[in-house]
Amino acid sequence: MEYTFIGAIVILGLIVLNKMAIIERQIKSQKFILDQILKQLEVNEHPINDEVRKLLKEQNDVKAIKMVREVLGLSLIEAKQYVDRIKIGD
Repeated sequence: MEYTFIGAIVILGLIVLNKMAIIERQIKSQKFILDQILKQLEVNEHPINDEVRKLLKEQNDVKAIKMVREVLGLSLIEAKQYVDRIKIGD
């Protein structure tokens, strides 16, 4: 009985992980499409990016991430990824 319960939990966990992987792929695909649309429309980037670049040049990565979190309302991980994309792009 106990092994059946553990097996069911393992299977459920694998199903959830698979669904999460599918959703992550869909999000990446949608982000790519949105990036392409933004390039074609020549939409200006967020004004915070200039300030982030300034902080990165001063090697204040932590301040840049903190500012992005406050202004854009992102989580710590999202803000770090945002700052990293700006860092890589420049």
